[in-house]
Amino acid sequence: MLAKQYAGEENGRIADPGLRDRIARYSMDNAAFQLTRRRAAEEAEAGAPPGPMSAMFKYYATELNKTRYEMMIEAEGFQALGWEGDGFTDDEVRITREWLRSKANTIEGGTSEVQLNIIAKRVLALPD
Repeated sequence: MLAKQYAGEENGRIADPGLRDRIARYSMDNAAFQLTRRRAAEEAEAGAPPGPMSAMFKYYATELNKTRYEMMIEAEGFQALGWEGDGFTDDEVRITREWLRSKANTIEGGTSEVQLNIIAKRVLALPD
């Protein structure tokens, strides 16, 4: 596991309790998201219209992805700062580049703020 490799291991667990907590929280959030996506797919197969779910999925997927890469960068420490060079492995460079790319995911196709506005108006029916 990346976190144990870079952040260290203590008694078989990730040494940093804060990072360990964030990884556990991310894992639970990701599992819940995958189950929700599966339920939506099953509803669509049964003929239910997609409704505003796409805005929620777009928002949450990009936020989860961003969180995932931020944790990876945190675990890698200074090794996450490499763009190229002999001091960095191919995986470290790839993770750094994918972390930066994850930021763009929250902008393209409608920013996270736009998606939240759609959810507020169409899902929650909040006033303008």
